[in-house]
Amino acid sequence: MQWHRNNGLTIALMALFLVSIVGQWFAGWHVANQDAARHGQALMTVWSYAVSPEFLSSVFENWESEFLQMCAYVVLTAMLFQRGSAESKDPDETHPRDANLAAQGLKPGAPAPLRWGPIWRALYARSLGIALALLFLVSFLIHWTQSARVAAQDAIEHGETAPTIVGYLLDPQLWFESFQNWQSEFLSTAVLVVFSILLRQRESPESKPVAAPHAQTGA
Repeated sequence: MQWHRNNGLTIALMALFLVSIVGQWFAGWHVANQDAARHGQALMTVWSYAVSPEFLSSVFENWESEFLQMCAYVVLTAMLFQRGSAESKDPDETHPRDANLAAQGLKPGAPAPLRWGPIWRALYARSLGIALALLFLVSFLIHWTQSARVAAQDAIEHGETAPTIVGYLLDPQLWFESFQNWQSEFLSTAVLVVFSILLRQRESPESKPVAAPHAQTGA
């Protein structure tokens, strides 16, 4: 039970993720088969739909925007401020938290890469942003290539010339799919940053203490 208590947030989020993606999978399968039936095409099994470009494109289209949002958020909050927000560093803080990492790396429990030299230290100090950026790039790559396959299938069905994968990179449909998700992610993050100035969520580390002044910056 102690393990479950210590990891409850991750367990709950991953459970919600699994329920959601399975729901997307089965709902999308029904939608795809309804469309196939209207066009007199063969129906897909639930397993063939799981590896179809239609499903993979829709999944990674959303993952791409989430990882972009998180990467931008992690990097921008390292450089920019919003006074009064629980999501920002305090602009009046005079002692940087991560100064002199070489010395801090000698403390008990400090991550080992801090003791491997300046290059490893610099990489580790930015590893969260780098990892999120790589996840964004991989997700975008899969979204792009699978959407290109969907577009090619649709073009062939209508007797048109199928776009190449490289050519599809310039197709407005790809960027429409991306931008419609990116804008919502950036908006929701900005709303969280601003709302956390005046509003509270009791006991949440994403909120200032309920009794904290509105001008207090940081959780």
